[in-house]
Amino acid sequence: SSEDEIGLPSKFELSQNYPNPFNPTTNISFNIQKTGKVELSVYNMLGQKVSTLINAPLSAGTHSVTFDAQNLSSGVYLYRIVSGNQTKTMRMVLLK
Repeated sequence: SSEDEIGLPSKFELSQNYPNPFNPTTNISFNIQKTGKVELSVYNMLGQKVSTLINAPLSAGTHSVTFDAQNLSSGVYLYRIVSGNQTKTMRMVLLK
């Protein structure tokens, strides 16, 4: 029934981090439609994974995580979420 859908996000979404540019912490929010394993990782521009923020089952809904980049150098980074067969990637800028 449609009542089961109340309060759940209508679409899979990865929001732009805030603040951006950031130093050294930023918040990343995302919506997932289905409960299941979620991986949220940060990559440098060479495609190397520099941080795994989430790698665990999460309930459907809106989630937020704080990324602390104090050990990284200034530059552009990519953050990517994988949930089921859905993937989305966004850019963020670390300015120290």
